[in-house]
Amino acid sequence: MNLIIYLIAGAIVGYVASRIMRTNSQQGLLLDIVVGVLGAFLAGYFISPLLGVGTINDAITIPTLLVTLLGSVVLLAIVKLFTGRGRR
Repeated sequence: MNLIIYLIAGAIVGYVASRIMRTNSQQGLLLDIVVGVLGAFLAGYFISPLLGVGTINDAITIPTLLVTLLGSVVLLAIVKLFTGRGRR
């Protein structure tokens, strides 16, 4: 049951991150989930210790979702940097 909740939370966070980074038209629901889950992984290792906020594995709360969103936005920014989609 926790896996389903994590996938739903990852989809929501990935969707919001893709809207923030304006990549929503380039990706679908599956990629939104992947971005959300990888963003949570990235946030858990690098951002959570800096901010002193728990990870999404501890509890699904507003601060953990915001940290996961930040990790997802950073992940999308890195992808845009290396793929050249952010340049004009």
